[in-house]
Amino acid sequence: MIFAKQALISTGWVKNVRLTLSEGRIASLDTDETAQDGDTQVDVLLPALANLHSHSFQRAMAGMTEYRKAGKDSFWTWRDLMYRFTKHLSPDQIEAIAALVFMEMQEAGYASVGEFHYIHHQPDGSPYDDLGELSGRIASAAGNTGIGLTHLPVLYSYGGAGQVPLESGQARFGNPVERFNTLVERARDLVSNLSADCQVGIAPHSLRATCPEALAVVLQDHGNGPVHIHIAEQPKEVEDISKWLGARPVEWLLENADVSKNWCLIHATHMTQSETQNMAQSGAVAGLCPITEANLGDGPFNGPEYLSHGGRFGVGSDSNVLISLTEELRTLEYSQRLRDVARNVMVVGEGSIGETLYCGAARGGAQALNRGAGEISVGELADLVAIDSTDTALCALESHQLLDGICFAGRDRVVTDVWSAGRHSVKGGQHVQRERIVADYRSAMQSLMSAL
Repeated sequence: MIFAKQALISTGWVKNVRLTLSEGRIASLDTDETAQDGDTQVDVLLPALANLHSHSFQRAMAGMTEYRKAGKDSFWTWRDLMYRFTKHLSPDQIEAIAALVFMEMQEAGYASVGEFHYIHHQPDGSPYDDLGELSGRIASAAGNTGIGLTHLPVLYSYGGAGQVPLESGQARFGNPVERFNTLVERARDLVSNLSADCQVGIAPHSLRATCPEALAVVLQDHGNGPVHIHIAEQPKEVEDISKWLGARPVEWLLENADVSKNWCLIHATHMTQSETQNMAQSGAVAGLCPITEANLGDGPFNGPEYLSHGGRFGVGSDSNVLISLTEELRTLEYSQRLRDVARNVMVVGEGSIGETLYCGAARGGAQALNRGAGEISVGELADLVAIDSTDTALCALESHQLLDGICFAGRDRVVTDVWSAGRHSVKGGQHVQRERIVADYRSAMQSLMSAL
């Protein structure tokens, strides 16, 4: 039982709410109630967001790539550094890093994660005896933290557009289609040991890391589950794909694949007006990672055009250089303001920017991860976050202003509790396993740094 002084449910703001949770879902919801002995009592209850795009291992690189060398730094120079870093990661370290990342996500207010997982093999590229060794480590980290996991094994077969061979730094990522299919089945076995809300989708890394024939095969083999793909993140990527396939990445994908509600197109930064409109109308989710997109110099997403055509979106922390739900949402809006030299951009017509950002990301993230969540209503997964409205950033606000306050004035410290499909993993602002997870991470980093 959860009692909240106020809550944002599917029909709007209500006061004095009691929820009954059963088997990870909201079994009943009553308003105008009073707290009873045994209730978990909170201040403000909201639907918790999904973090729809994460490469957890990159969290350990935070702060290591911010030194400018001679010449122009770019996404591609950052990528070279990332490749060199991955050569040193052991399975134990990958698990410890993932556990810290998932814990930090929950403490920031996320209830679930889409782990876009592309380190599969040993440093020389040879598979582990168990092909799913590293997927198993991700599953173990999810189980130990209680986060809701949509595991997304990545198909990564080529080093660049036109079926360029993999570089040495990409050796740990590579799989031909047949072995990738085997890997996905092994990942499903491993994730089946977790709670029932956890699942496996697929992630063709990008058009440049696969080819049309392989993409068609994996899409046919893996049914209607979640499909995530990097798309149009950088101008060079758009140029390379256009030269190879005769169309821009989003344009080509929409014309050659059945892109619909089970798809999540990550970044989609560099699109024409027609691509933006057609992607919005496809029903797919735009997976936006504003902090990483700013950190890597990707550029801003075209939010107003996309929303005006009914586009759906969610947010993710991608490289995990900073895991902050509030910062992710405000950076999304601020990127639009800086580009357009305007205020209050990410809304169609009139309305609250905070509500558009928060509720839009809640619904879109749940869709992208195939979670029956995104709002507080009976039958939905109990992905919930409690907020302290007495925090100095929020204490002067009315209920209808709270989401604006959270998005633009709040910090993640306003989070007091998080439930992932009913698993109460964050209490009093801290993860219940914080001490152990942090100790394991520090130990892993000590061994990693000695190897670099």
